[in-house]
Amino acid sequence: MSEVIAKQQNELAKLIERYSAQDGVHATAIPTLFFIRRSKLTGPTYGMYKPSLCVVVQGAKEVWLAQERFKYDPADYLIASVDLPVTAQVTEASSDIPYLGFRLEFTASEIFEVLTASDLHFTPKGNAERAIFVGQMEEPLMDSIFRLARLLDNPKEIPFLAPFYTKEILFRLLHGQYGVALSQIALEGSGTYGIRDAIRQIGSNYNKPLRIEELADIARMSISTFHRHFKEVTAMSPIQFQKQLRLQEARRLLLTELADASDVAFQVGYESPSQFSREYSRMFGFPPRQDINRFRA
Repeated sequence: MSEVIAKQQNELAKLIERYSAQDGVHATAIPTLFFIRRSKLTGPTYGMYKPSLCVVVQGAKEVWLAQERFKYDPADYLIASVDLPVTAQVTEASSDIPYLGFRLEFTASEIFEVLTASDLHFTPKGNAERAIFVGQMEEPLMDSIFRLARLLDNPKEIPFLAPFYTKEILFRLLHGQYGVALSQIALEGSGTYGIRDAIRQIGSNYNKPLRIEELADIARMSISTFHRHFKEVTAMSPIQFQKQLRLQEARRLLLTELADASDVAFQVGYESPSQFSREYSRMFGFPPRQDINRFRA
């Protein structure tokens, strides 16, 4: 890592500490920007990654997509290019040196705007690619990240400058080693573009029966091509993807509402409470009620 990057990350760490008084995920005055602070190592946490740029400013983290592990620290950045159910774990953190993270969410429309307004010329690729990738941090990218975060100290400038700095960050990413892969979410006709639309359909109807023919039509692919591209993008089958969405939502409902496990099972689309309990245990390590009691304790 260069001295320039190290210096800016040190300043960014101080800024994140100011806006993150305690552990957790903290929204900022920039609607798409979030800071994360953890003062101790965490067990696996489950959630959905929206399309976003994730940067570790201090500490280290692991993200699992199905059976694939992605490790990153201050020398790297991680991009999720579509909505994905992931498991994450902070692997370096302490009360003296807490884990500090920066997450900037973006949309395919913003990627398209940068592509059309710049000299970047990517063509749609028929073959889809994995939707998570880890790249090496570079000075121009770190500089644009730092300037966006520093706007929080000048809130009057946020409405005008934040959109420009965000586009600059996306421009840097598109110029980086995974620029071609990132561009595919915004290019109609690409394999990733079609799978992105199918993922949205699954997310909106996760508690309903999966209709592969309908998803393939949405993705504008044959059924066999759809299955292949879906696994290339998400590292899992459509059924496995839907199952992760259902179980994550079930856990959220059990944690936030005084609901019976059987009722939650039906809410998220299971017809059999016993099947729900088995699959819940397989994913989270404990049956629903035991898991929630353990989590609250």
